[in-house]
Amino acid sequence: MTHISEREVDLPDAVIGKLIRIAVEDKSVISLGPGEPDCNMPQPLIDYVKEVADKSNHYSPPGGRLELREAIVKKLQKENGIEANPDNIIVTCGSQEALLLATACSLDVSEQVIVPNPSFLGYLPTFELFNAFPVALQLKEEDGWNINPDELKKLIDKKKTKAILLNTPANPTGNVLSKKILEEIADIAVENDIYVFSDEEIGKLIYGKKHYSIGSFNGMKNHVVTFHTFSKTYAMCGFRVGYAVGPTRLIEAMNKIHIYSTLCAPTISQMVATKALSLPQSYTEKMVKEYDRRRKMIVKGLNNIGLKTIEPFGAFYAMSNISHLTDDSFKFAFDLLRHGKVASVPGREFGKFGEGYLRFSYATDYKLIEEALGRIEKFVKKFK
Repeated sequence: MTHISEREVDLPDAVIGKLIRIAVEDKSVISLGPGEPDCNMPQPLIDYVKEVADKSNHYSPPGGRLELREAIVKKLQKENGIEANPDNIIVTCGSQEALLLATACSLDVSEQVIVPNPSFLGYLPTFELFNAFPVALQLKEEDGWNINPDELKKLIDKKKTKAILLNTPANPTGNVLSKKILEEIADIAVENDIYVFSDEEIGKLIYGKKHYSIGSFNGMKNHVVTFHTFSKTYAMCGFRVGYAVGPTRLIEAMNKIHIYSTLCAPTISQMVATKALSLPQSYTEKMVKEYDRRRKMIVKGLNNIGLKTIEPFGAFYAMSNISHLTDDSFKFAFDLLRHGKVASVPGREFGKFGEGYLRFSYATDYKLIEEALGRIEKFVKKFK
């Protein structure tokens, strides 16, 4: 008899996997589902991959290659205002592995972490894998999907709460947290002597707002672990390279665990990531300009259809209200996929407070988004 652990059985089945499979197999579907850049990696990085392919067949240190960590130190100081040194940084297989390692090293069984809801679908299972207890902090559309510090305070258990998770710019809402809100959260973390896990993987994809890193605030050096990745900013999703910066003792612990997870991030990916940090900002600025053009179009289009969509100021996601049409976002998303030929992600995939919404990604060609909006409009009219 095959035995499967309770840990695995208790994890939720991610519906997005089924949606992706159907979208890939059916070539008539326009995908506004997965949050993956549709643009190519910058040409200098493509050329560099060919240049170093025969020099990257060895392991790298578990913490990451020194030249990459030194480049990250400069990047963090210049762009995020975070003062660090190479010993404060660990390079991982994407930012998701960094979060997993941080969780393993900071949360014991039944200890609590406060998680905004709706939020990225990978957060809750990560904490649950280690038998930590995620506590949902409800985000509301009428609040612009912002964290309410007063509500956050109510959820803190003096004995059990060990961390607060932040995601800005946010997946799936596209919200960008203001400096004022972050300052209030920082005060709460210091007062209660808890960690802030700050996921800032899409930090450069901002439209008309400013991104603030809570790890740059006074007094937060020993309280914040900041997570970044090269996947979105440099269209390097397949290279699987990210990093975390945080208190030295915690990073050392994460390095120890890293040996037993993936040992190290791929050497070639780290070499390309180092090269990426040397590129001029023009490559990212061009990408942001194009996403902004799509953002304006899709938000206007969805609202015109009658799917209320608050303007996102970061990332490449639009969260649309479908509660006037259905109370089952899973079924609605699958019906839209099968009959409307448009892939989206049901809001409940991002937590119980995401029910009543659909997430649309605009990391898709402008003309395809236009065509998708037409299909969505026809589907909604028939659905009504």
